[in-house]
Amino acid sequence: MVIGIPQEIKQDEYRVALLPVGVELLRKDGHRVLLQKGAGLGSGYADAVYADAGAEFVETAAKLYEQAEMIVKVKEPQPEEIACFRSGQIVFCFFHFASSRALTEACLQRGIAAVAYETLADQQGRLPLLTPMSEVAGKMAIQQGAKCLERPMGGSGLLLGGVPGVAPAHVLIIGGGVVGANAARVAAGFGANVVIMDINAERLRYLETIMPANVCTVYSDPHTIREHARIADLVVGAVLVPGEKAPVLIDRSLLQVMQKGSVLVDVCIDQGGCCITSRPTTHSDPVFIEEDVVHYCVANIPGAVSRTSTKALCNATLPYCRELAKVGLDPFVKRSPGRAAALNMRDGKLLCPAVAKTFPDLPHV
Repeated sequence: MVIGIPQEIKQDEYRVALLPVGVELLRKDGHRVLLQKGAGLGSGYADAVYADAGAEFVETAAKLYEQAEMIVKVKEPQPEEIACFRSGQIVFCFFHFASSRALTEACLQRGIAAVAYETLADQQGRLPLLTPMSEVAGKMAIQQGAKCLERPMGGSGLLLGGVPGVAPAHVLIIGGGVVGANAARVAAGFGANVVIMDINAERLRYLETIMPANVCTVYSDPHTIREHARIADLVVGAVLVPGEKAPVLIDRSLLQVMQKGSVLVDVCIDQGGCCITSRPTTHSDPVFIEEDVVHYCVANIPGAVSRTSTKALCNATLPYCRELAKVGLDPFVKRSPGRAAALNMRDGKLLCPAVAKTFPDLPHV
């Protein structure tokens, strides 16, 4: 198979979808690997390293898309990339279709086979390709949230962990999954008072046993969210319904009673965000203020730490990439329900129930 690795063009995206070792292993498997020149530079990998691994270089993305049978990317395709897709081409990357009707419609029109990182599941129902980026995003949510609490960023001027004689900040984390758990650990390490919420009582029991003493678990419902958000200095939105648009848990009336200068880090902005006022931002322009609350809604948080993120992501994706290239799309999706769940669309029809639920009027099976 001819596999193409383009340079990411989403704003402030520095990751690359394949490490040099991935090129070497795919070559040993008998495939050709086309790499757009400079694709790895944002993650610290020079073209020479890929050349040593056996990559074939292509000057432009258009030429790469023209030749490749399978495209392996990181972030969702941008309009100029979608224009280069052809019917039947396999595209393997993060899509987050439920957050964008325009993206979904455009990809349907091109007739691609969209294999999504975020919905591929293992035998235990876990999301192995989403998990490493959720770990990074959870940790960075606190790092960025602490920065946004600083007065020059529009925050209230609080130091997250406080100092002797001055109380630490209150942190509310909505969602106890991978993002939430990593955020809680980092916030606790800063010395903050942390509340982590979830609707799964068993998950809360587990978190209770592994978290430090300054982390409290609370069952999530509209009343408890409101109660704790009103006093929180930093709120992290970390809810996930795989493949679906994120539920809106913070409405404008709640924002209006939150503390002036408090910070909301909406990690689930990739899936539409869990706050009614959230809209995607970039690393170059990461925040905006609504109802006196600082909103940090960067849609590719892990892209800022591209070296770490690229390694973590590629470690997870490479085995599936090799398998998909070796056996082909049909045998791949038939191997397990989790692999089948990764195929979000094909031949102009939606196959992912969660995305079809979001856009019931679009063609689906």
